[in-house]
Amino acid sequence: MSDSQAVDDFAAVDAAVATLRSVRHFLPNPVPRVIIEQAVDVARWTGSARNRQPWRFVAVTDPRLRAGLSRLGDYAQLLGRAPLVLVLLSQDNGYTDTEFDLGRIAQSICLVVHDRGLGTCLTTLHPDENVREAAELLGVPDGWLPRHAIALGYTDADNHRSPTAVPRGRLPVSELLTWVP
Repeated sequence: MSDSQAVDDFAAVDAAVATLRSVRHFLPNPVPRVIIEQAVDVARWTGSARNRQPWRFVAVTDPRLRAGLSRLGDYAQLLGRAPLVLVLLSQDNGYTDTEFDLGRIAQSICLVVHDRGLGTCLTTLHPDENVREAAELLGVPDGWLPRHAIALGYTDADNHRSPTAVPRGRLPVSELLTWVP
């Protein structure tokens, strides 16, 4: 690979990460099944502690089920508005790094579908009673916990409403990074 190709590759990755945003308003257009299957296929290569791959996925398009999920957390309402909800199941294995691994796979999925023109927003289903209710609603097998979900769809670009309590922008590197000699 040439140096210029490496720079172009880095620029593409940098742009993908820097332009990924949480989307809370979606068009009603259905999300093609092939995009979700491609996203899971690519994201499954995400690293996990001891290569346990403690994740499974449930794609939900049924409006009744999405509405049910939308009542299972303080910020889950958007799940009812998205044309597709990808529920992330974490293995109930007692390891503290499982949730870290779920965060990694969620970011991978969001980046893959962002590259394919979809918007996403992560949400957490909580408290534990809501996790149990989500498991029942979706028929999740024993040993798996539906703690997180990703709302997916084509962004409604004409609807720019956003929560006003959420700060905008990012802290500068100088405030985030400390060097220890």
